[in-house]
Amino acid sequence: MAARKIEEERPNMIETFKEFKDTKSIDRTTLVSVLEESFRNVLAKIFGSDENFDVIVNPDKGDFEIHRNRVVVADGEVEDENKEISLTDARKIEADYEVGEDVSEEVDFNKFGRRAILNLRQTLASKILELEHDSLYNKYKDRVGQIISGEVYQTWKREVLLVDDENNELILPKGEQIPRDQYRKGETVRAVIHRVDNENNNPKIILSRTAPEFLERLLEAEVPEINDGLIAIRKIARMPGERAKIAVESFDERIDPVGACVGVRGSRVHGIVRELCNENLDVINWTANTKLFIQRALAPAKVSSLTVDEENKKAEVYLQPEEVSLAIGRGGMNIKLASMLTGYTIDVFRELDEQSAEEDIYLDEFSDEIDQWVIDAIKGIGLDTARQVLNAPREMLIEKADLEVETVDSVLNVLKSEFEQ
Repeated sequence: MAARKIEEERPNMIETFKEFKDTKSIDRTTLVSVLEESFRNVLAKIFGSDENFDVIVNPDKGDFEIHRNRVVVADGEVEDENKEISLTDARKIEADYEVGEDVSEEVDFNKFGRRAILNLRQTLASKILELEHDSLYNKYKDRVGQIISGEVYQTWKREVLLVDDENNELILPKGEQIPRDQYRKGETVRAVIHRVDNENNNPKIILSRTAPEFLERLLEAEVPEINDGLIAIRKIARMPGERAKIAVESFDERIDPVGACVGVRGSRVHGIVRELCNENLDVINWTANTKLFIQRALAPAKVSSLTVDEENKKAEVYLQPEEVSLAIGRGGMNIKLASMLTGYTIDVFRELDEQSAEEDIYLDEFSDEIDQWVIDAIKGIGLDTARQVLNAPREMLIEKADLEVETVDSVLNVLKSEFEQ
């Protein structure tokens, strides 16, 4: 029974070679070298040395040969059985051998026993896995930032597993998915290669559909002028699946960068918008003029005036009352994107007429009606007077002062009633 098991090992090993050859993206030279090295490691453990062995591996056929080379010595003078063979034993192989000649004899690896075969398999498996990981890492490490298509293989709560055309695993984490994305097994998904982790030589290819680079690559594919270097994308700010602002610059005065990116009636961005789950795209002209760039970033709102603190990267923007809601946008989205695009913290204020500015009261005067901690929270965001609070957007008070909606509304009612009196 044991003999039968040993005999069965060789076909299984050959099958392993064939499978390896058919499915692994490793060059033939490396493959031959690894297989030969694995055999030699086992031979060295068995015989103490592999120097006098010839190992011939043919991965194309999934086969191998091992030959042991020994010198013929007179009977009774064998000192090293691994490297020497007695004349009598040599003539059992071929009758005309003489002392001093070299004998090359094919070795049946199966005769070394089950343990040797298992040892070989383990060595092979380890080296093959290491080569696979190296090959995968080298393939993807220089492709970070490129778009790739993968087929959805499995969906989980925290991530989606995709496979590329060579069956390599790609990971799309929940945080890198567009919120409205839905993934079904077997469908093709496009994403950008975000990074390649290689902890303990176990590479993981992480994808993203929310990174600005994904939108940038999509624009490059749709707008020939960007691909040709006539238009440059200077900055992208995204709220994935909702809205994005893109600052572009033209190097040819005859080309309108915004018009070129959008296309006739939005023809060039239609496909991108669909890919991004109807994410609205605002394309604006980039400029090195900070004030002008902030004004453009706040579009469609029209800015009346603004002051910029370049050292602290802060901007105070003043608008007509009817423009304030446009500047802030639904859920504060417009002002958040403008801040992300420009790199400045933007505070929006309603413009005051001179009479209103003169009739003002410090917040501390309302301490009998408003809790001091609330006053301190509002003063902490730079608002010291009643008029300043009333002319600041309600959303800004809620978000920046970190106050409840009811608390902000209560404060506003107290301050309004003071001036109405």
